[in-house]
Order: sequence, then C-alpha cells, then structure tokens
Amino acid sequence: MTPDLLAPLDLAFWNIESAEHPIHLGALGVFAAHSPTAGAHAADLLAARAAAVPGLRMRIRDVWQWQPRAPLAFGSAAREPAPDFEPLDHVRLHAPTADFHAVAGRLMERPLERGRPPWEAHVLPGEDGVSFAVLFKFHHALADGLRALMLAAAIMDPVDMPELRRRPAEPPRGLLPDVRKLPGLVRGTLSDMGRALDIGASVARATLDVRSSPALTSQPTGTRRTAGVVLDLDDVHRVRKSVGGTVNDVLIAVVAGALRTWLDERGDGSAGVTPRALIPVSKRRPRTAHPQGNRLSGYLMPLPVGDPDPLGRLRTVRTAMDRNKDAGPNRGAGAVALLADHVPPLGHRLGGPVVGQAARLLFDILVTSVPLPSLGLKLGGCPLAEVYPFAPLARGQALAVAVSTYRGRVHYGLVADAEAVPDLDLLARALSEEVETLIAACGS
Repeated sequence: MTPDLLAPLDLAFWNIESAEHPIHLGALGVFAAHSPTAGAHAADLLAARAAAVPGLRMRIRDVWQWQPRAPLAFGSAAREPAPDFEPLDHVRLHAPTADFHAVAGRLMERPLERGRPPWEAHVLPGEDGVSFAVLFKFHHALADGLRALMLAAAIMDPVDMPELRRRPAEPPRGLLPDVRKLPGLVRGTLSDMGRALDIGASVARATLDVRSSPALTSQPTGTRRTAGVVLDLDDVHRVRKSVGGTVNDVLIAVVAGALRTWLDERGDGSAGVTPRALIPVSKRRPRTAHPQGNRLSGYLMPLPVGDPDPLGRLRTVRTAMDRNKDAGPNRGAGAVALLADHVPPLGHRLGGPVVGQAARLLFDILVTSVPLPSLGLKLGGCPLAEVYPFAPLARGQALAVAVSTYRGRVHYGLVADAEAVPDLDLLARALSEEVETLIAACGS
C-alpha cells in the first residue's frame, strides 16, 4: 500500500523545526461564557468531538523503508491514523486566568509532541467567570491556515457553513506516469525547472537588499509572547473607499505605520527602514490529490516604514501588491515556498536546519491573512467573540503578524520572541492608533 506521503512543503515544515523553534500555527478564540463552568464544559466537548474528526487522528511518521514502487518515498514522512489516539492527550483544561495572552504566549513556546497527532487545544477559563478562551495549535506540516480552520470548526457546535464543507478528494494518483503522457510531463518538468531557476535568482537578488531594523531580528531564544488587537472593519473600509485598493492593502499599510511608531517609541528609529515582508498566498484548490497539505506561495514586498506620510505608505503598499498580483504567485522571491517541490525527501531531511536559518536572509517579517467564515461560531452554546490568529515565528526573526476579519471586526494576532520584544504591547497600541491616523489623513 502506497503511504500517504507529506507534500514537499509539508515535509519542509516538518524538518526545519527544532526544540527552540517550533513550527506550529495557533489561534486564540475568546468566548462569552454563559456560566462559570462553561470552560470546563467546553473542554469536555472538544475532547468528545475530536474523536470523530479523522484529520485530528492523523500522526506523522518517518518513512525509511525502501519501496520499489515508490522510490521517492524513502526519507520522506507520511500521515497515518494513530492507533492509540486519545483526545484527552490533546485537550487540556487550565486554571482560571485574568490574561489570556500571557498564558497563550507560554503555551506557544512549547513544540507539539511529534510522536502523536500534532495538535493541541488549551481551554483557559477567565477569572471573571464571564469568558473563556481556547488556544488551538496545529503543526504547519499538518495544516495550513485554511485547513487548521476546517479542523477547528469541526469540533465547534454544528453550524451550516457551506464554505467549510468537506469536498471529496480526487483518488490518489500513481507515482509511475502513463507512458503516453511522457512528452507532456517532460515539457512540464522543463517549465518547472525554469520557474525554479527564476525563483532562485529572485531569492538571491532579494538577499542583497537588506534595509531592516535590528529590532526585527533576534537569536532564537525559544520564548514567545502574544498580543491581540481588534479594529472596526468599517473604519478600514472608510480608508479603502477614500484612497482605493483593497482591504488587504490597508491592513498591510497599518502594519507598516505601526512598525514605524513602535521603532521610534522604543528608540530604534524608523528613518530609512524598509523591512521585507513575506505575504503568503494560498494556492489551495477545492479538489487536489492531497487536500490536507500546504499549498502556499507568497509575495515579497518592502514595507515603507521609513515614509512619514501615512497615505504615502498606503500608496506604496498598493502599488507593490498590484505589481505582485500582475506577476502572479508563481514567480519572484516570495514564491520561495514553491522550491520545496524540487527538493527530494532526503534533501529536506539534510537541509532543514539550513533552510530555517536562511529565512532571515529572505524576509524580515511575516504578514499573513487567515480566512474565517462570516457566520458566528459557538462552543457549548457560547458565542465566539474574538479570534486572534498566530503565525509561526521564523528562525532569527523577532515578530510575526497574522490578521483575520470576523463578523465586522479585524483581529490582529501578534507573536514575538519574548526576550527580543518585551514591549509587544506598544506595537499592539500602535496598530490601533494607525487606523485613526489613516482616517484623519483621508479627511485632511
């Protein structure tokens, strides 16, 4: 039987992880509690429902057995159902807390256990008795942002969400090609090689242009701090309608302006700083051979942190994003994730640590968007009021930003190296203030 091998990018994520550098996604959901015991009831529900979700039963195991019919499997890794899956090993109820983010930061430090399905759900009752939070963690080799959302939604209260319904996957394709298709496969291979060379050249050029701030880089300490910011989506639309572009353009420009304020306030200075942001782009399609795998590319763009004009920053972001979209997600340095498809499994094994180190040379900060359904989610009858997505922190980088829109509000989730960024609350405040700055600039 052919193993369900990890896609190349999944395998890359699996191999660049280390004890002080975990590669998991996270999301902190805050729920309005209907009773002081709502958190404990939520933990029981999550454990009971997890047992019925096939994707949550999957562990990842190394593949070292040579198989003549699947020679490329050697050195890879595969998903398989965990024979001894126990939901209570993954769902944990914690003591009441007054600060969800303080606890979430400490929990985000801990790598997921690799010998069992790599996910966790931590239930955090609020000391106020009127709220509780759930921190979901999924290894990036198990799920990208959309897949993680689907897995988390599967253990929430039942709700009709057409956009999250499972679609049947195509039957697995054989590893040995049909001889009649060889000419087309050769042409496709040559095209892929040309695209890989183009991406590689773009990566090399990008690493030569470094105008970042030392505040955005750090030696990995294994520590984590998180913070969250909520904005009114109507305010974002006011700016977009006044200036043009997309909501995403405005949200990225807000990050640029907030970084400028933060650097100036902490005394590092923003003059001349143009950090490179990696903006992931999903290439997921409804029907693929590996629906659970990561399908990601990205755009690489300079953040105009050094520009003192808020509208000028937004125009620069809009122009850069338009240029990236015109080129498409398959070209340029931001498409570096696509290179994973051209590396054999043993290459991922041996080169994982090197790839992890190289991330800091390519980009300075990750700014990613995680889609959420517009319908209200509930757990144990308690409505989800806030949700903060957390992105993995690349090795050698101090900060990662994720953003989601949910029921008319924008939620920024910030993850930072706790020792490198002890003042993450200042950046969170700057994000809130930057929207007001843009609104005022639009009215002037």
